[in-house]
Amino acid sequence: MADAVTATTVIDGQRSAVIYCTNTSDGTGEAAVTKVDVSALSSLPDGTACTGVRLEKVIFTNVGMGVKLLWDASTDVIAAQLPADYSDTLDYSDISGLPNVAASGGNTGDIQLTTVGHSSGDTYSIVLYLLKEY
Repeated sequence: MADAVTATTVIDGQRSAVIYCTNTSDGTGEAAVTKVDVSALSSLPDGTACTGVRLEKVIFTNVGMGVKLLWDASTDVIAAQLPADYSDTLDYSDISGLPNVAASGGNTGDIQLTTVGHSSGDTYSIVLYLLKEY
């Protein structure tokens, strides 16, 4: 078996994107799973591809497990740690979004997710508001 997961693109505009992620765990968990693939996001009308994102806002509810959001790179960097049995909104809009601080070596611009302390029946629901970079 495997965890029942979704990653749904709600909005994918020229300036921003919104991704809705869910998980109902069977105890397997997720390890550095790509949730935001910038190469799959829409390009500008002139064909310029999205190369990265900034985290503008994260709304989450975790039941039983925690979650680490990671900037994908040769050595992943934690973007945010979302604690178990907790709900909150992390709003970085006042600073134009939280930038990707992963080193340039192997930095893909993607966001990955790892579950922490997961067991069967645990869940998360996360909405990622992103500012696109070109």
